Amino acid sequence: MNWDDTTDTDATGERLVGSVADREDQAVEAALRPKDLGEFIGQEKVREQLDLVLRAARARGATADHVLLSGAPGLGKTTLSMIIAAEMEAPIRITSGPAIQHAGDLAAILSSLQEGEVLFLDEIHRMSRPAEEMLYMAMEDFRVDVIVGKGPGATAIPLELPPFTLVGATTRAGLLPPPLRDRFGFTAHMEFYEPAELERVVHRSASLLDVEIDPAGAAEIAGRSRGTPRIANRLLRRVRDYAQVKADGVITKDIAAAALAVYEVDARGLDRLDRAVLEALLKLFGGGPVGLSTLSVAVGEERETVEEVAEPFLVREGLLARTPRGRVATPAAWAHLGLTPPRSQGPGNGQGDLFGA
Repeated sequence: MNWDDTTDTDATGERLVGSVADREDQAVEAALRPKDLGEFIGQEKVREQLDLVLRAARARGATADHVLLSGAPGLGKTTLSMIIAAEMEAPIRITSGPAIQHAGDLAAILSSLQEGEVLFLDEIHRMSRPAEEMLYMAMEDFRVDVIVGKGPGATAIPLELPPFTLVGATTRAGLLPPPLRDRFGFTAHMEFYEPAELERVVHRSASLLDVEIDPAGAAEIAGRSRGTPRIANRLLRRVRDYAQVKADGVITKDIAAAALAVYEVDARGLDRLDRAVLEALLKLFGGGPVGLSTLSVAVGEERETVEEVAEPFLVREGLLARTPRGRVATPAAWAHLGLTPPRSQGPGNGQGDLFGA
C-alpha cells in the first residue's frame, strides 16, 4: 500500500488523513501517547479485559499471555503494546512482519529476548511463512529449532527461550492463519472512536502541546477525524499552526473550520482524494456501477490507492457501495456533494435498489 501520494498533504508531504507518519510526526505522537491504561481514552471493553489479563499475570508473578490486537491504523495498537510493557514493568522490543523475511531473522530476535520481555510485532500478517511456523513453537513451548546445514546433513538444534509476551498487531486479521491466531491467549479488536471520545483525545493532546482550545473547537476537529485518534492529533497540530499564524493562537470552532478548509478536509472528514473518487463516480459515471480500474484512471491514482486508502472510509460512511458489478454511489453521496441523483436508471445498472426503484 502506497501512502506517498500527492493528495491532501501538509508541509511534510504527508496526507493529513493518512495513517503513516514521518519522523517528526512519530516523535510528536510518541510524546502524546498515554503511558498506562488509566490515561488511555476509549476502547472501554478492550481496556477492561486487558486490565484483568495484566493484573492476573502480575498477581501470579508470571509473564502475561500473548496478545493479538486487530483494527484499522491509528486506533492505538502500538500504544497499547507499550502500555502492556509498562504495566508489566518489562522492556519492550519492537519490530514488524515485513522486517522478518527469514526464519533466521526471527530466531535472532527471539534468542536475544530477556525473561518477561514484551515483543511487539506490528503487521504480523505480513511475516514470511517460514518465520511464522517458527513462531508457533516459540509462542507455545518457548523453544525454537535452529536448522544448521543443508540437505541430508542438516541438523535441528533446539534453543530454549525465556518466557516472553508476544503482542501482535494487524490491520488484516483475516489474513492470519488459524494456527497462529489460536496461540494468542487474548485477542481484541479495536473499534473506531465516537466523536465524544475523540474530543477527549483532542483536549488531552492540546494540553500536552500547550495549545488553548475551546470545547467547540475540539468538537470541530473531532468530527473530521474519521474516528481515529492519530488523525485527530494530526489535524490538531495543523489547526494549531493556522491559529498561531492567522489568529491569536486560540482554537475556536471558526478557526478550526477555517484551518481545515485550507487543508481540504471537509465537515465529514473527506479529503481531496475521497471527493475526487465520489465526483468521478457521480459526474463521469452517473453513480455507477463502475470498475475499480476505470475509477482509478479517472481520478489519476493507482488502483491500490483508491481501494485501500479512499474506499474503506467511503464505504464506512455509507457514501459508496461495493457490488459484484462495480462501485456504486449511495443516495448519501449525491446529497453530500449537493448533486441531484438521476430519476431513472437503466436496467440492471446496480443503483435501482439503492434509490428504491
